[in-house]
Amino acid sequence: MADKSIRIAIVNRDKCKPNKSRLECKKNCPVVIMGKLCIEVTPQSKVAFISETLCIGSGICVKKCPFGAVSIINLPSSLQSETTHRYCANAFKLHRLPIPRPGAVLGLVGTNGIGKSTALKILAGKMKPNMGRFENPPDWQEILTYFRGSELQNYFTKILENNLRAAVKPQYVDQIPKAVKGPVGAVLDRKDETGSQKSICEQLDLTHLLERNVEALSGGELQRFACAVVCLQKADIFMFDEPSSYLDVKQRLKTAITIRSLVAPDSAYGVVTMPFGVREGINIFLDGYIPTENMRFRDTSLIFKVAESASEEEVKKLRYYQYPAMKKTLGEFSLEIKQGDFTDSEIMVLLGENGTGKTTFIKMLAGGLKPDGGGDMPILNVSYKPQTISPKYKGSVRALLHAKIRDAYTQPQFISDVMKPMQLESIIDNDVQNLSGGELQRVALTLCLGKPADVYLIDEPSAYLDSEQRLVSARVIKRYILHARKTAFVVEHDFIMATYLADRVIVFDGTPSTCTTANTPQSLLAGMNKFLSLLEITFRRDPNNFRPRINKLNSAKDTEQKKSGNYFLGT
Repeated sequence: MADKSIRIAIVNRDKCKPNKSRLECKKNCPVVIMGKLCIEVTPQSKVAFISETLCIGSGICVKKCPFGAVSIINLPSSLQSETTHRYCANAFKLHRLPIPRPGAVLGLVGTNGIGKSTALKILAGKMKPNMGRFENPPDWQEILTYFRGSELQNYFTKILENNLRAAVKPQYVDQIPKAVKGPVGAVLDRKDETGSQKSICEQLDLTHLLERNVEALSGGELQRFACAVVCLQKADIFMFDEPSSYLDVKQRLKTAITIRSLVAPDSAYGVVTMPFGVREGINIFLDGYIPTENMRFRDTSLIFKVAESASEEEVKKLRYYQYPAMKKTLGEFSLEIKQGDFTDSEIMVLLGENGTGKTTFIKMLAGGLKPDGGGDMPILNVSYKPQTISPKYKGSVRALLHAKIRDAYTQPQFISDVMKPMQLESIIDNDVQNLSGGELQRVALTLCLGKPADVYLIDEPSAYLDSEQRLVSARVIKRYILHARKTAFVVEHDFIMATYLADRVIVFDGTPSTCTTANTPQSLLAGMNKFLSLLEITFRRDPNNFRPRINKLNSAKDTEQKKSGNYFLGT
């Protein structure tokens, strides 16, 4: 029977070190042993070359490579004729493109490094697709002929004729202050091509920030500012790369409504992961299997079950801590903290809109801020991961781990519980300055958990992580806190990660940036109900994978849950 699959051979250029190995991949390849040049490594080679045509998919080179630099992937043969772009031999390969449609919102769903940004660059006209022919790339006429008969033919024709303008919001908004200086209002004035600055600023809660300098904005404020800059431009296609990072639930909804308002008023709205609808497409992504292609792209499904709390008998054995009622005033902002308690082996998730004092509370727990009134905090050793991460260390990840958590990062238990699931071995020899946002986040979480402490304070651990990495990170935090019998206070705006992590929640309410209250810790269900009732939003769980799903405003389910007072259905 003929082999109906094609193979992609990937050689990681950072890991492949021919001069430091015995060329195990080449010496053990059965095709090379038979006399064919399936794997070539010359004395001048910086990396090995693997012929995908000759490769039989034995996987021996994958197992034998001492640096873990080789991957062999089998794909359906139907994808061979649908290659969109490839950077070079034995490198990333993108098959197919999402199809933008006028008057519609298209959502791209996938793990980090899966090609979403590559697809956006091609659709924005910043990169020409080479159809996999990186050595002899096609000209535009051949590309248009390839897409003939599809909607992409008209799309690329408009790009060529300069009849299509794209406005792009970058992924890493914390890099914006390096390139943009001055007051927010002045920058928006320069970018405003639609005359809608006032309404956009109101929708995105930027009105009170117009006099503030861009370099003084927080992560969430930078995100809303970046979205506003894009929304104020006259463009045919708007591209938003991760517009939800650093935003709370309410701000994410406002941002979504603002983005939705950019399409024509009489258009239909849909978030599509081609060729599926919203719920089906997201669930297929979480399941890791595409039924129409008969192709599995992840070994395990992502299930969002909330971990059961410790039994009453177990809780009695744990140590209790108490923090007193306190107050803190910072300029025009005042925070009142109601008395609370926490135990070992417990994760407390802080829920509230941006500007309600969650980070202020964490800094008070860390001892960095003293209360204005009330009792004193218990004296505890703390480890703190801040919201924004600036890579100042000059050196490799390995050197950073050695300098900061020397004892932990060589301990077998820490390696298996934290470093392996966080996939640090794949980047451990990379320069810290060259890490992506998601890689920096994983390193920062590892450094935080590797420091000996009684309480771990973790501010927005999900920023820049894809959904799979978020779930893995949540499991790592959960397992570590439970096994080490420590406590964690986590600020998290990602609702799925928050519900997965939380044993109990502390709800912050009041007027953001003015006067707020941190309530006494509550159970997950009671706390989520209180928080969502403040936002007038209802959630239910998907019956297949238990993913929390927001109900459409004023839908039958939304109305039913609000009437019964069940804003969050935990089952």
